[in-house]
Amino acid sequence: MFKFGMGELLIILLIVLLLFGAAKLPEIGRALGKAIKEFKKAGKEVKDDIEEVTKDSK
Repeated sequence: MFKFGMGELLIILLIVLLLFGAAKLPEIGRALGKAIKEFKKAGKEVKDDIEEVTKDSK
């Protein structure tokens, strides 16, 4: 998927720090973590549904 090196991650962190300030970073991190978790969960559900449909059609 996406592969970020250390340099890219530091630049992204610096931009986020400048935009939102240091006080908001933990809140943003938690929200981003929850969003990623939900996205992965939805992707797994779609994959499971597709596998179930293809298994039923055989």
